[in-house]
Amino acid sequence: MKGIVFREFLEMVEESFGMDVADQIIEESELPSGGAYTSVATYDHHEILTLVGKLHEQTQVPVPDLVRAFGRHLFHRFVTLYPAFFVGVPSTFAFLQRIDGIIHVEVRKLYPDAELPVFDCEPLGSDRLAMTYRSQRPFTALAEGLIQGCIEYFKEPITIERESLDGAPGETRARFLLTKRSAE
Repeated sequence: MKGIVFREFLEMVEESFGMDVADQIIEESELPSGGAYTSVATYDHHEILTLVGKLHEQTQVPVPDLVRAFGRHLFHRFVTLYPAFFVGVPSTFAFLQRIDGIIHVEVRKLYPDAELPVFDCEPLGSDRLAMTYRSQRPFTALAEGLIQGCIEYFKEPITIERESLDGAPGETRARFLLTKRSAE
């Protein structure tokens, strides 16, 4: 997992819970990296799982809630860090359908060794979109948070339903059904 993800996680922890909590979870985690991350280096994804677990111990916030909050934070940071991905994109559905075919292609150009999840999108009419998430890592809640961040960014009234799916051994799969609500 790219160091930028770890750096953004620790930034979210500092913003939400304070620098002391961020320092404490790093110290208590006894990470192989020592908790020092560079944006372009690759680190074992188990380190972020350890950090989230320690943050849960410190805050008593449920792990899935922490990971979804991080996904929302990360999406908004991507808007700031990679504004070109958002130019001319009119909606949540339009953006989400670009992830694998455009955005992940560009990410692989920047980071050829990046291990990215797969998002298969299936439009179900103008007001519904099904997304199937597949990854070798257990980050369904992170994907959900990223989707929530996207919905917040485009300011659209969209609900998300998540269904866990069986995957191949060592694979995490989920289906997200996004439905636009009518404006009331």
